[in-house]
Amino acid sequence: MNRRTFFAALAAAALAGCESLGAQDLKLEPAPPFRDPDVPYVPSRDDVVDAMLKLADVRPGDVVYDLGCGDGRIVIAAAKKFGARGVGVDINPMRISEARYNAHRAGVEKLVEFKVGDLFETDVRGATVVTLYLLPEVNQRLKPILRRDLKPGARVVSHDFSMGADWPPERTEKVGYDTIFLWTIK
Repeated sequence: MNRRTFFAALAAAALAGCESLGAQDLKLEPAPPFRDPDVPYVPSRDDVVDAMLKLADVRPGDVVYDLGCGDGRIVIAAAKKFGARGVGVDINPMRISEARYNAHRAGVEKLVEFKVGDLFETDVRGATVVTLYLLPEVNQRLKPILRRDLKPGARVVSHDFSMGADWPPERTEKVGYDTIFLWTIK
């Protein structure tokens, strides 16, 4: 059994055990060819998520993309607390299954969408806000894509890691020991 088949079977088994909670309405999609994630899965704390969304001035009408969305907490918070729509992308099918389940439990599944995908191949042109919790070298690789594809006025918020010296943030905030960076596409 290859990794792709293994993760799809694992996700299906996890959702099958959740049918009493309405998880039968959640869909699994075929996974793209598997490769190792670019970053380890480390979720942002809830106070950091709230601060990221506030710093980006998220409001109804925004479309928040979270690249490397993990369990979906940022996109779900954007929908639940700020009335925004959202798209979460993660390379790990198990994380996407978990995010869909979490969105269902939060009652925001009509406002959010989660996709198995590679963050470097994701079409972000529909985003008004992009959130990141990646590593510096991943941000560096993603920077030209964001600058090219996001419309003027779109905001980019990163937890703990900047975009390098050649793209300084407009604002930086501390949340405990964490740092949040904000850029606006010109």
